[in-house]
Amino acid sequence: MATLDVDHSDTEYRHWLKEAVRKVQADANRSADTHLLRFPLPEAWGIDLYLKDESTHITGSLKHRLARSLFLYGLCNGWIRRGRPVIEASSGSTAVSEAYFAKLIGVPFIAVMPRTTSAEKCRLIEFHGGQCHFVDDPRKMYEESAALAAETGGHYMDQFTYAERATDWRGNNNIAESIYRQLKLERYPEPAWIVATAGTGGTSATIARYVHYMQHDTRICVADPENSCFFEGWTTGNADVTTDCGSRIEGIGRPRMEPSFVPGAVDRMMKVPDAASVAAVRALEQSIGRKAGGSTGTGLWSALKIVAEMVAAGRTGSVVTLLCDPGDRYLDKYYSDEWLAAQGLGIAPYAKTIESLLATGVWPD
Repeated sequence: MATLDVDHSDTEYRHWLKEAVRKVQADANRSADTHLLRFPLPEAWGIDLYLKDESTHITGSLKHRLARSLFLYGLCNGWIRRGRPVIEASSGSTAVSEAYFAKLIGVPFIAVMPRTTSAEKCRLIEFHGGQCHFVDDPRKMYEESAALAAETGGHYMDQFTYAERATDWRGNNNIAESIYRQLKLERYPEPAWIVATAGTGGTSATIARYVHYMQHDTRICVADPENSCFFEGWTTGNADVTTDCGSRIEGIGRPRMEPSFVPGAVDRMMKVPDAASVAAVRALEQSIGRKAGGSTGTGLWSALKIVAEMVAAGRTGSVVTLLCDPGDRYLDKYYSDEWLAAQGLGIAPYAKTIESLLATGVWPD
């Protein structure tokens, strides 16, 4: 019997692939690390609260790291091809970052997003050369993205499946390694808790895996907004749980348990009211003069609750959470009293909770 031999080598494609990978890696090489900001707490507490400011990436959010990893993953797997579109299901920030990388390597990009996505995010996607494709039901994003990929011959990036595996969680300057490096000279270099929020679940998986791999004692908390199924799925162990509407906190919260969310890596979860998330980002602006998106508020609310528990127990240490993206993308939402009223969100009780905590060290019941 003769040896069967089929060679699909494509010199032109390999040349394009090498150049595309080089461009994506060069972007990382040009990028400085993001800052670790301190949230002011009373000195007598002996507790330091930090926010990892991911809004300083060139595309303005935590998702820049993810988009870079997803593009390298797709390129090295042979999924992304010259002239064919990359398609992504996104609530906005990932799509902004992926539009940037698509433009960088010269391929078309289509973002499949809820119609309620902020106007500023849509503007940024189009600024980077992407196209916005809207759906009325956020639960339909997945199938619409897959259908567009089949129709165009493009690649559905599918961040909700591949986020946790595309990132090198052992190190290589991922967000977790960066946090520990920046804390090295602080008085509590190993944080008691790191608080993340979950959209894909990739960030919490990366941080948790790194913590376990490096044998740190840090615990991982994931803060979940209303209209998201992650908290229920985690507490019940039911991977099939769903919700019937989308999250009002853009970038986090999902209507299904996403494949990239790794429940077993997480120590704790909190279900945070959307009004509390908004109150927290407004308190952040008052404290450090920085506007941030709603997902930052979800994580900050949970971090402050953990700080209150540490104060009550007489424990010292540090807590880290994330500043995920800038608030100027949400001026018509989380910084708009009219939007809050239309949504039926009353933030005053939650604002008083934060004010009381910072004044007395006590979290009101």
